[in-house]
Amino acid sequence: MARAVFAALIAAWLVLAASAGFAAQPETAKPPAWAELNPQQKEVLSPVAQEWDSLPAHQRKRLLGVAKRYPKMTPQQQQRVQAQIKDWAKLTPAQREQARKKYQKLKQLPPEKRQEVKKKWQEYQQLPEEERAKLRSAPAGASRPPAAPPDAVPANPPAR
Repeated sequence: MARAVFAALIAAWLVLAASAGFAAQPETAKPPAWAELNPQQKEVLSPVAQEWDSLPAHQRKRLLGVAKRYPKMTPQQQQRVQAQIKDWAKLTPAQREQARKKYQKLKQLPPEKRQEVKKKWQEYQQLPEEERAKLRSAPAGASRPPAAPPDAVPANPPAR
């Protein structure tokens, strides 16, 4: 579950970061339907193909921004983007909403608290997979790794 929430946070960040690419477009411009996307856009956005036409316009616009920047990314960044979109596509609507809320909550933390959470997250990432699995399956009251802070994700994230 922690992995799913982390993946959702990364994906939420990716979607939110993509919105900058659409600042020049008027809000009334309707994003294209799946059938109207070019082959490169379809390839990048394939994990969300089945739900594309039902996504809200703002999400489609943000994802189109990701697809637009995709060719300029390094192969590692492209792999990461693909993994993030796939992880996001696997989440239920409730998990997506939970991830959005967690992202907003982390975004509102004071800088020193974000740094503390970031440090703990980096320590968690350094643990062997077996240890991380134990922590993920620990009861809710037990010490759990923090969700990744929004500023822990670089503008051009490296590969996983």
